[in-house]
Amino acid sequence: MLSTGGSWSEGGHAVVPAPGALQVLVSGDAGRYEVRLAGELDMSTAPQLRDELVRVSTEGAQLVTVDLADLAFIDSTGLSVLINSLKHLRGHGGDMALRSPSPSTRRVLEITGLTEVFAIS
Repeated sequence: MLSTGGSWSEGGHAVVPAPGALQVLVSGDAGRYEVRLAGELDMSTAPQLRDELVRVSTEGAQLVTVDLADLAFIDSTGLSVLINSLKHLRGHGGDMALRSPSPSTRRVLEITGLTEVFAIS
C-alpha cells in the first residue's frame, strides 16, 4: 500500500486535504489495484495521479478501480490523466473503473460523455 500527498486516517477515510491538494492512496496487488483520491485533481495535481497510475501499470495492473468519493474537484487535466490511463490499460489487456463519484464529479463525467467510456459504480 502506498499513500502520497497526505495522510489517511486509521479507518481508511481520507483526512480532508488542504485546498488545492490531492491525496492518493494506492492498494492492491496481483493485477488488481484500488486508487483512492481525496482533494482536487487539476493541472497542478494531475502529475501526481499520473505517476501512480503509470507505476501500477508497470507492476502489471489488469484492473484499476479509482475511488472518487472524496474527490472535491476535477478539471480537464485530471480527466485527461484518467482517459490516457484507461487507454494504456486497455491497450495492454487491462481495464479501469470509476467508483463513487460525488454528484459534481458525476456531472462532469456526464457532460464530457465519459459515463459512456468508463464503467462507473
